[in-house]
Amino acid sequence: MADGCVTVDQNQFMCPVCLDLLQDPVTIPCGHSYCMSCITDCWNQEEQKRIYSCPLCKQSFTPRPALAKNVVLAEMLEKLQKSRLQMAAPASVHTGSGDVECDACTGNKQKAVKSCQECRNSYCPDHLQQHESLFRGRGHNLMEATGRLQEMICPQHNKVMEIYCRTDQRCICVLCLVDEHKNHDTVTITAERREKKEHLEENQRNLLIIIQKREEDLLKLRDAFGIHKRSAQSAVEDSERIFTELIQDIEKRRSEVNQLIRDQERAAVSRAEEQLERLKLEINDLKRRNTELKQLSETQDHLHFLQVFMCV
Repeated sequence: MADGCVTVDQNQFMCPVCLDLLQDPVTIPCGHSYCMSCITDCWNQEEQKRIYSCPLCKQSFTPRPALAKNVVLAEMLEKLQKSRLQMAAPASVHTGSGDVECDACTGNKQKAVKSCQECRNSYCPDHLQQHESLFRGRGHNLMEATGRLQEMICPQHNKVMEIYCRTDQRCICVLCLVDEHKNHDTVTITAERREKKEHLEENQRNLLIIIQKREEDLLKLRDAFGIHKRSAQSAVEDSERIFTELIQDIEKRRSEVNQLIRDQERAAVSRAEEQLERLKLEINDLKRRNTELKQLSETQDHLHFLQVFMCV
């Protein structure tokens, strides 16, 4: 029977902070129980204010209460843990790349579907049901699961930043509004987002117009590039053709000039050979006459000398 009662009333053994079964349970002066580590972390965040409150009922304590393990709760939790392991249904969705993990899951983390700004935790479907059974109607605002919960908390007052200060151009919490941002121009972050979104959409429309214009310029430039490229290719082809014709003409002229030079050379050589042959014949004839004159000069026959001399 005892085990059955524990199973039926297991929500009362859930830690209001981590929404899981209590670990090293402690009971604070207001009567609420928490995990030793959970309430310690909460009170460590309030250390500067020296005022320590119950996360559930908000009752404050000064000085910081001493924490001691609740032995009775610990024994009951041991039985509940065995019962819970038997009844726990397997999670249907596991985390993948880019998914937000459930902060209440232990061991294999499941994919979170909602985040609570008040609890500052993200929950899978199973733990979300437990959260709703505990905090429905208590002002716990749920949002789509996000990994940026801590960035939404005011570092000075540890409250959710729900207001935008236009004077200082930053997000603030309600305590900031009462204190240092009093009389500033402020709106809800939802209203500021809506206005800024309108500006953003206007900027996007302007950007789309500019992009369209640039794309048109790009097309024109590509067309001009294609025209210049084709024109250059045509000029290269014309140049190749002209220079090929010039080279062929020069080669032809060179061949003709060479042929003319060779013809002139052959004609000059032929004339020179003819002249050389005549000179040889003339020299031979002169040598022959010289021999005859020498013989005549040396003859002792005076009559013959005079007769031949008359014919020379």
